[in-house]
Amino acid sequence: MTNSRVQGTVVALGGGGFSMSDDGRSAIDDHILELADSSRPKVCFVPTASGDSVDYARRFEAAFAGRAEARVLSLFGNAVHDYSDPRALLDQDVVYVGGGSTANLLAIWRLHGVPAILREAMAAGTVVAGISAGMNCWFEGSSTDSFGPLAPLPDGLGFVAGSACPHYLGEPGRRQKYLDWVGSGTLPEGWAADDYTAVVFRDGEVEEAIAEREGRHVRRVVRDGDRGVEQAVATRLLSGSR
Repeated sequence: MTNSRVQGTVVALGGGGFSMSDDGRSAIDDHILELADSSRPKVCFVPTASGDSVDYARRFEAAFAGRAEARVLSLFGNAVHDYSDPRALLDQDVVYVGGGSTANLLAIWRLHGVPAILREAMAAGTVVAGISAGMNCWFEGSSTDSFGPLAPLPDGLGFVAGSACPHYLGEPGRRQKYLDWVGSGTLPEGWAADDYTAVVFRDGEVEEAIAEREGRHVRRVVRDGDRGVEQAVATRLLSGSR
């Protein structure tokens, strides 16, 4: 785990985006492209957590076709996407990390030197974003099902302080287990994001919480004695949301 924060923008999706859209449309994804501040941004999808799922990569390419220069970074290599040099991330406006196994993502990234490359890219202005495992990876720790049952993983990149819990209300057990882990000190205080929400961080500090569906929210979870306690976070409903 790395404790020094990074300069740059992180968009941490608890759920939503093209991954959870039937037609690929997503107000959160639109907002990510706006943050890139380019008329035709270069966007690279990193599907490491799913083992470089070809179907997942194709869904990304379909969702971003026509409005971005879309490419896929493959660290596995397969019949569709050959192995990519991770330094290709330095030439991107947005790096978008897919969901899957947080533990596997972290292990493979470290072997290929991806964390240091991402730090360099972010310092130069690249926006990084991700859903589920792609949310978890930026924090010091997280709630994950990488090992089957939900478990705490205190081994993130530490680009953002604290811990993360995606799918907070969308999956059974997520909420109570995360509250328990923060309350016991197993995980540091952190951010719980419901499906179809995201937290935007700039230079390690939270800038805002956003949602692409009504009634979805982000919560700050802090430790109070031996309990994890939720704190409401103002969550802005994005234009074009459903």
